[in-house]
Amino acid sequence: MKVSLHAAAIVELFSTFALCFVGISALHFADRTSAGLLVVAVSQGLALACIVTAAIPTSGGHANPAVTIGFLITGKIRATAAMVYVLAQLAGATLAAGVVYAMLGGGLTGARVVFNGTPQFDPQQFSTAAALVAEIVASLILVAAVWGSAADPRARGFGGFAIGLAYAAGVLAVGPISGAAMNPARAFGPTLFASFFDGLSLWHQHWVYWIGPVVGGSLAALVYHLFLWPRDRARNVDPDSMQVPPNQRP
Repeated sequence: MKVSLHAAAIVELFSTFALCFVGISALHFADRTSAGLLVVAVSQGLALACIVTAAIPTSGGHANPAVTIGFLITGKIRATAAMVYVLAQLAGATLAAGVVYAMLGGGLTGARVVFNGTPQFDPQQFSTAAALVAEIVASLILVAAVWGSAADPRARGFGGFAIGLAYAAGVLAVGPISGAAMNPARAFGPTLFASFFDGLSLWHQHWVYWIGPVVGGSLAALVYHLFLWPRDRARNVDPDSMQVPPNQRP
């Protein structure tokens, strides 16, 4: 059965909402210790594993502009569909920030919760270059897991679990350096929402959370597609991605 682009967009919006809601809330309630980092990593990894598994039949379960852009540059998704996906993901992330803001009191208190739940780096401890490299490498690993465990037609149905583990591992590895967004929407939603309040803007860092995930994710997508994808050149067969619904493929 074909899935409409409208339905896929709704699923992408909700999927990204769920990931960002869990991420912002977990950062608020976790303490700033290694145990707290583990809580944040596990909670976001579990959330992503669940939402990707649930969303694959409808939208492919991207929940991340870096994933969608990887499918776009490898010719696996139509440009129109990719644009709708990314807009839905950004909207879901922003909605999640708004819900956390309201749930935890609103006003400046709620805004600070959203601000503190935004991926960011401390320039007193780590340089911008360090944060950028951290985002590139963690995103490369995450998107490689996406292609190998879910997009590849040879995958065995454990994509959501593998992707959730890769995300959790990324949080544990680079969370203290860059905040471990690995997802432009994860940074965009709370950054946008918090910026409505004086003194809570992170726009000066925000480019790191687009360039890093998109570069890392695109590298993973290109390498996998060029060298590991199960195409048959002799018969001119190039399988479609299992994470792009048939009517949204070129």
